[in-house]
Amino acid sequence: MSTGVAANSERMMKKERRLTRGIAACFLALVIFLSATLTTIRDQTRSYSNIIGLVSWKLNYSLALSSSLQVTRPKRSITCDCSHKSYDLCSINGPTALDPVASTLSLIDPTNSTPPNFIVKTHPYPRKLDAAAASRVKELILTSSPPKFPCGVAHKSPALVFSTGGYTGNFFHEFSDGFIPLYITINSFFPDQDVILVITNWKSWWARKYADLLPHFTRHPIINMDNQITTTHCFPSATVGLVKHGHMAVDPTSLPHPKTLLDFQQLLKKAYYNQGDDDHVLMSNKSTASARPQLVLANRKGNVGRVIWNLKEVIMAIKKVGFNVIVFEPKADTPLVNSFRLIHESHALVAVHGAAITHLLFQRPGAVLAGILGLNYMKYEIGVEESSLADKLYGTNDLVLKDPEAFVGKNWTKARVYLKTQNVKLDIVRFRGFLKKAFKKAKRFMAKEG
Repeated sequence: MSTGVAANSERMMKKERRLTRGIAACFLALVIFLSATLTTIRDQTRSYSNIIGLVSWKLNYSLALSSSLQVTRPKRSITCDCSHKSYDLCSINGPTALDPVASTLSLIDPTNSTPPNFIVKTHPYPRKLDAAAASRVKELILTSSPPKFPCGVAHKSPALVFSTGGYTGNFFHEFSDGFIPLYITINSFFPDQDVILVITNWKSWWARKYADLLPHFTRHPIINMDNQITTTHCFPSATVGLVKHGHMAVDPTSLPHPKTLLDFQQLLKKAYYNQGDDDHVLMSNKSTASARPQLVLANRKGNVGRVIWNLKEVIMAIKKVGFNVIVFEPKADTPLVNSFRLIHESHALVAVHGAAITHLLFQRPGAVLAGILGLNYMKYEIGVEESSLADKLYGTNDLVLKDPEAFVGKNWTKARVYLKTQNVKLDIVRFRGFLKKAFKKAKRFMAKEG
């Protein structure tokens, strides 16, 4: 009897062992399958960014195995969006230490899913494919390695880090690559302006020039990263880089709270123009029924190219058409509050194509902008005989004059021929016809807006 029981017991134990081995084998197969599947997903979605020495991938861990087993996607604390032509935007989504000496932002949180010793390098200036601009922008490092020094200053607000290197010093680029992208980035991520601006490639003259404008982007003091010799600053998070929609462009469809270039102009108006001044302009301009519209002629001086050689004749032609004319020759130290007031209170702006055209941001909506050289607004395209290039440098049949687009091709350095060595001598008879059209537009604007 006991022998039979023992035999049955042994058979049951063998079945249990076989069942256990079967379950283990199935579980192992499932693990191998999942590992292979995730590897395949990773390989299929792997994309190589332009970050030096870094391979990044997007992995969607949304595979439901059962009601009790769920693999969720871990949150990466250091991310970079490198999908745009003009800019990269990187973020540290957790406590961040800024070491200004090493130009390094370190993730302080050790519990995140970012691999140890993770490093990404970036130039926080929105002209990433422009080698000349990038050469003037300090490279910053974002890393998951622990910071070398403890926090010297702990901030309660996040950081937005960007560069004023690149082409800063050119009025057009200061807005197109600087303030307009800054405006877009602030409105995209920090609409309450609770953000600390951290600036590298700091320029003291730039800070003085825009001292009235900068406080309209942030509620906090601005940090000169290049001046923080021994202090490590810590933030709850950090964004590195600026979002750019295009040259002098704000795309409302790309913003969570739609804004346009007119909204940006309102910000400039708050910085440089007192409330109620528009009413004053309206009343003063309408006080005389026969008032002449005011035209600002932005003039270039010196050996800078695109100088109007027959300036006196041009001024006389403008006056004869019916404008009051003010010659505007801005310098590097010209107070922007003066420039804004002059142009905002005028009815027309005429300028040779160049950085001075940027002053269109100071005009009231509906005012006349007239550019000399071909652009997509009211334009006066000079003829071959009006260019100094035909005067002594090139023949009238030279490709430089016959087909500038073909001459330049994709070699931007060739464009210096037109931008730096070319001056203009306007055909007064032809230019007067152009001015008459501008005068009619300015009078209509003046009658409506003052």
